[in-house]
Amino acid sequence: MATKRFKELKNLSKDELEIKVRESEAQLFQIRMKKATGQLKDTASMWRLRKDVARMKMLQGQQNSVSADKAAR
Repeated sequence: MATKRFKELKNLSKDELEIKVRESEAQLFQIRMKKATGQLKDTASMWRLRKDVARMKMLQGQQNSVSADKAAR
């Protein structure tokens, strides 16, 4: 499933990826609060979301380095 999700993320533009990262981080915050109050049933969702955020940030870094390389030329 992770590779399918990664392929979907890879096709997003810089702006869409930025929005997705912010939404995911906000969702991760909500999940952490639910865990702290004992309301979280699916604890694996936090792990999956953290991995997705890491993938998105990695893609952002790659996009930034590609645009920096193009600007340097």
